[in-house]
Amino acid sequence: MSELFDSLVKSLNEAIEYEKGNNTNTKRRIVKIVPIPDFTSNEIKKIRETLNLSQASFAEFLGVTKKAVEAWEAGTNKPSTPTRRTLQIMLNDTSLLDKYIKSAV
Repeated sequence: MSELFDSLVKSLNEAIEYEKGNNTNTKRRIVKIVPIPDFTSNEIKKIRETLNLSQASFAEFLGVTKKAVEAWEAGTNKPSTPTRRTLQIMLNDTSLLDKYIKSAV
């Protein structure tokens, strides 16, 4: 337990020194997060159709209800921010989908 406490104290002291500008040995990484796009109802429908999924299957994949997908495609509602990020990922790397969508033979 003492070893864990010592490690935490050391880490906190390093963080304090870094904030003061005294710790130049600390490694840091600057990242730029790609903005989360908005999708039109037609774009959402096109994504679903490109994957050859029914609204029910698309909803199950995204963890939402079929009614939510219907509303997005009708333009009456918009997907949540996490869902829009998932749609963005789906568009940018369709190979990831093979891990989660299995076709029945």
